[in-house]
Amino acid sequence: MFFKFAILFFLLLGCKSIINKLGGDFSDLSKPLSPEAKLMVEQAFVGFENACLVDSHIHIAGLGNSNSGIFIKKSSSLVPTYNDLKLKVYMSASGVSSENRADEEFLSRLLALFKNLPGNWKGLIYAFDYFHDEQGNSIKEKSSFYVPNEYVYQISSQHPEHFVPVISIHPERSDAITELRKWHSKGVHFVKWLPNAQRIDPESEKALLFLREMKNLNMVLITHIGEERAVEGDEFQHLGNPLLFVKALDIGTKIIMAHLGSLGECQDIQSSDKNLQAPCIELFFRLFSNPQYQNNLFGEISGLTIHTRVETGIDQLLKNPAMSARLVNGSDYPLPAVNFIYRTGQIQSLGFISQKERELLNEIYQSNPLLFDFVLKRTIKNPKTGEKIPVSAFLWSDGLPKICN
Repeated sequence: MFFKFAILFFLLLGCKSIINKLGGDFSDLSKPLSPEAKLMVEQAFVGFENACLVDSHIHIAGLGNSNSGIFIKKSSSLVPTYNDLKLKVYMSASGVSSENRADEEFLSRLLALFKNLPGNWKGLIYAFDYFHDEQGNSIKEKSSFYVPNEYVYQISSQHPEHFVPVISIHPERSDAITELRKWHSKGVHFVKWLPNAQRIDPESEKALLFLREMKNLNMVLITHIGEERAVEGDEFQHLGNPLLFVKALDIGTKIIMAHLGSLGECQDIQSSDKNLQAPCIELFFRLFSNPQYQNNLFGEISGLTIHTRVETGIDQLLKNPAMSARLVNGSDYPLPAVNFIYRTGQIQSLGFISQKERELLNEIYQSNPLLFDFVLKRTIKNPKTGEKIPVSAFLWSDGLPKICN
């Protein structure tokens, strides 16, 4: 809480340099790495020489200045709010310096970072639907942001060598299934939900009808599980419970659960004690270890190195190497570019990296936060055994729609 007030104080002072340090003040991408850092990068990519690597979690954002249709909620108050600060930090992290060119600068920065990555990469770029009420009405006032399906489809059509579109459709919409079929006919295979922020109840009648149609079309849901802090979601945090997707899994819908539920506690609704709470990540692993779901439940490891998740998320990942074949890698961009949520000192203190590795990772971060995200995950090791996250956790699963040619 103190941190919130401290950074809000700097915002009130109009301290742009502080915002840039929080959000991402990077050096030139063309600046060469030191020989030692370059060697660390080369070692991280050993085993992936001929592989197609997929970043399964990339958010598209902007301010809607280019007829993109993007909506970002801003405060109408004369006094800046904490959410106003977060928006400024995210824009800074995304390389946006001009509000009048925010859409173009966001995309330009993302493309530059992506092209700077060694090897062959594909990125899943996300649309994001509005918050909807039970009658299927979109509510802008309760929506943190909105990114149209048309916009991410346009970007992926312009850059097919780099990007794959992920649409977002709220299941309470009256046209939800019609829209789903339309985008499926255009070759789209993935749908994004963030239940906490969009008010999506996965067990509602309309949601289950939607998820059944997704199963029929062989489409894949990518959903956030666990607590949500990056955007507003406090009122509906309970909708991030992984156990709410049991009915969808029983239908046979393929689901990728983002972050493995590595933040927050969820109600154990499978227990006879309705007041029982458990770490959301434990409930995820309960589902993930169920043989009944081995063909349609997948995990996604973005965000696990953020300071609020690293101790629980990485520890569980290193203790469960057998699960890696059903994992996919993601960055949750632009979050890797938000300086203050990644703390390599903390990661070193937990024994996951050495002091020297920390220094080299910090250097890589200043060059390219997407590269840092990958190399950090490839460097992290079990403090006791030295075992690393298996290579298969970074390869696209055979059970999911094909991404690369």
